[in-house]
Amino acid sequence: MNDTPGWASPGSAPSDGQDDQPEQDGQDGQDGRTGDGEDAAPDPKWSKEQPPPAQWSAPSGTGRTPPPPSPPAQGWGGGSPGGPAGPGGYGGGGGYGGPGGGYGAGWGSWQGRPPAAKPGVIPLRPLGVGEILDGAVSTMRAHWRTVLGISLSVAVLIEIVVVLLQGLVLNNSTNTDALDDPSATASELTRAVGDTLLSSGVVQIVYLLGTIVATALLTTVTSRAVLGKSVTTGEAWKDAKPQLLKLAGLTLLLPLIAAAVLLVCMLPGILVAALNSSDSGAPLIALGALGGAVLAIWLMIRFSLASPALMLEKQSILKSMSRSAKLVRGSWWRVFGIQLLAGIIAGLVSSIIVIPFTFLAAALGGEGVSGLLDGSTGDLGWTFLIVTGVGSVIGSMLTFPITAGVTVLLYIDQRIRREALDLELGRAAGLQGYGDTTSPTPGS
Repeated sequence: MNDTPGWASPGSAPSDGQDDQPEQDGQDGQDGRTGDGEDAAPDPKWSKEQPPPAQWSAPSGTGRTPPPPSPPAQGWGGGSPGGPAGPGGYGGGGGYGGPGGGYGAGWGSWQGRPPAAKPGVIPLRPLGVGEILDGAVSTMRAHWRTVLGISLSVAVLIEIVVVLLQGLVLNNSTNTDALDDPSATASELTRAVGDTLLSSGVVQIVYLLGTIVATALLTTVTSRAVLGKSVTTGEAWKDAKPQLLKLAGLTLLLPLIAAAVLLVCMLPGILVAALNSSDSGAPLIALGALGGAVLAIWLMIRFSLASPALMLEKQSILKSMSRSAKLVRGSWWRVFGIQLLAGIIAGLVSSIIVIPFTFLAAALGGEGVSGLLDGSTGDLGWTFLIVTGVGSVIGSMLTFPITAGVTVLLYIDQRIRREALDLELGRAAGLQGYGDTTSPTPGS
């Protein structure tokens, strides 16, 4: 069936309902067709070679009108044929995406989803690696008085305690000369190694306690910076103080777990070495140490988000570890990579600052740079300790915000991806109707 005017070609089937119509006088013989649209006998004067039916136009005089010309194609590029993009094209007034009609605004010039709201240092959507690092640095820039004030205060307190311990207690109570003596006995070597471990262990505990305080305070600052809100040092301390003991317990528990895992994995080799006089236990100890290190790293990354979970959700130690394990599940390699990258950056920043101060301290006191290169720095005295302490203060002041900020933003990013935290953050930041119009999307 084809009822379109001007479209039927000679030889086509008649339209429905036209089979019984009487012939109309005056039509036969004029166009070679009967009144009901059927072909008449061909005129002997016609040539037998006729053009294909598809190229025929509608015969004149049949009462049928040709189809109206098509309007100029609005196309993908312009409002007029051959012209530049105008009101009729994509993004214009009358075409796709234009305000005048078409398939609705938003499809013009394919812009995808509108940008996420950014009330603070990060956009409220799943974050990329660069955005997490930039958010940590942006927090330090936007709230530098509070961030650097906290970091500087904690770093100064740490270094004062460390310098006093090393200058008054550790340097006098430890003796590491046996480590440089080829003729030292096993007992002397054992005592020297024990003194070294004790000295470094005490120093590390002091640094660990300072890091706990800095992390607690900077977690509060970073979480407020995400909402675009500032916080003073006093407000950060008031908010973090109730959780400090729990955070200290968590921070001390995680290294103990790692040490216990390492010891358990090495225990078979240690037992074999203790029961047999042969050297068969050494390979087992090495293999156990390798397996224990891998397992310990896996656990530390799995629990790496427990600190912000404890501080921001006011959770207990075990509950915060469970929350961290849940957030990291399925994203272990991503969390590991970001944490490793942040650690490398913090280490580089610290080294750039601390190493020159160390050489300067060696040049100003004791045996000089040659003694530092030889490892004989035990008698460099107070000048060496104070100068290196100043370098450590500056390095810690810059690295504390990076490590703490990355951990907090990584925790927020994982919650956005898994729990749509961006909606809650948008409402907390005062964005009207944010939770009703947006939803989380996959990130990088």
